[in-house]
Amino acid sequence: MLTDLVVRNMVLIDELALSFGDGMTVLTGETGAGKTLLTQAVGLLAGGRAHPGLVRAGAAEAEVEGRFVDDGGTELVVRRVVPAEGRARGYLDGHLAGARSLQEAVGGRVDICSQHNHQTLLRPAVRRDALDRFASVDTAPLVEARRRCAELEERLAALGGDERARAREIDVLRHQAEELDSATLEDPDEDRLLEAEERLLADAAAVREAAAGAAFLLGADGPGGEAFGQALAHLEGREPLAEAADRLRGLTEEVTDAAADLRRLAEEVREDPARLAEVVERRALLAGLRRRYGATLADVMAFRDETRRRLAELQDAEGVAARLGDELAAAREVERVEAARLGERRRVGAPRLAESVTVELRELAMPNASLSLLVGDDPGDDVEYLLAVNSGTTPAPLAKVASGGELSRAMLALHVVLMAAPPTVLLDEVDAGIGGEAGVAVGRALARLAVARQTVVVTHLPQVAAFADAHVSLQKIDDGAMARVTAQGLDDAGRLVELARMLSGSPHSGSARDHAIELLQSSRSWTATIPG
Repeated sequence: MLTDLVVRNMVLIDELALSFGDGMTVLTGETGAGKTLLTQAVGLLAGGRAHPGLVRAGAAEAEVEGRFVDDGGTELVVRRVVPAEGRARGYLDGHLAGARSLQEAVGGRVDICSQHNHQTLLRPAVRRDALDRFASVDTAPLVEARRRCAELEERLAALGGDERARAREIDVLRHQAEELDSATLEDPDEDRLLEAEERLLADAAAVREAAAGAAFLLGADGPGGEAFGQALAHLEGREPLAEAADRLRGLTEEVTDAAADLRRLAEEVREDPARLAEVVERRALLAGLRRRYGATLADVMAFRDETRRRLAELQDAEGVAARLGDELAAAREVERVEAARLGERRRVGAPRLAESVTVELRELAMPNASLSLLVGDDPGDDVEYLLAVNSGTTPAPLAKVASGGELSRAMLALHVVLMAAPPTVLLDEVDAGIGGEAGVAVGRALARLAVARQTVVVTHLPQVAAFADAHVSLQKIDDGAMARVTAQGLDDAGRLVELARMLSGSPHSGSARDHAIELLQSSRSWTATIPG
């Protein structure tokens, strides 16, 4: 959820720092007090469009910073800087990030329902996903069927073009296969082993001489062996030197073993010009294969195996094509069945979702509204939401018939029905153009939504504000030289004053205060009945 929001030098805002908790937070204030600016600020964090007009007069740049914390306690700090001149910059946890990266990182954390910002319900993928969640539609089988069809189509295409093209490729592959098979490659480490053998054979005489000379020097008859024996004789029988004698005795045994190994090596190493020539020739062959077919011998062997497979496939092109064609036909039938199943599930779920949302819309000051869903041809990926705002009107797509406030209320109704919104939902003036009992209905819907999701609401209605768990009041102060916006979190007493102002325009009106108390008591009583 969104825990902190800091806005600097944005239009009327000099600097604001707000903290948010669980449940429902309302932002209220007179018209022009900057409430919608905060919605725009969060929109910037979500990768929304940035333009120089957002920068406060006299400032070099506007800045928005937000902190999101998920259920596991993991934090994400997002920052957006909008300069008066030049391109905007975004940051994720202190690292530069483009607008698309911000959308991916923040888009799943907050849903902004407003008349001017992210109208997500207008996006086809959002409409389809909402229906799938409501109807518990599993799209994985169709995805897998499509993947299998694409794989088989690719394999068929890889068989080659016409017969002449296949013949040319067969000639090339046959030559490569013969060359690789004649090399009889078995060990991917052969080139490394041959290199070591070549070094040994090329320097055999010197190696034998060096081994024999070292063996003599370290042996019992050599100066090294005699020195160890004499040193040990000096130490034997003297108790204070017993430990040193034991160490020297151990070293003597190791030196004796080393001398024996060197003598054996000197006897085994023989000059073999014929074998050396074989090794040099073999290494040259392997180097040529690596140059043509792979960086390592293992890569060359893998290329050989693929060449054999491809050659066999092309030599039996007609048979392979027939088999792949049969598999593709079967896979396409599976795809067709899964597409039909998915389309049917969506068409069955669509009326139920439409009915549930319609019920909510009629509670949200749209008494004559009705929603219907039009699902396209199988698999029903195209899902259109058709809204009739008034009785007797022909339902039409949301973008054509819904005003900003109506669209926001449609999104609110969908959220309430699905209860599957992102962790934070920000709603800007979903109560536009309503009041009275309809306002109470909107407040109740928001309170229900806030049980499952952090909900931030910009509102002018006291009936909505009374349902909030936290209340922030924004004010515009104009000293004649410059206007600025301030924000203040309200306690219970402050809420009564603000609600009285919203009810009557007079924050100190006694009757308005009594009405505010009644509103708060009524909303708290109703909220206490919400499950969870």
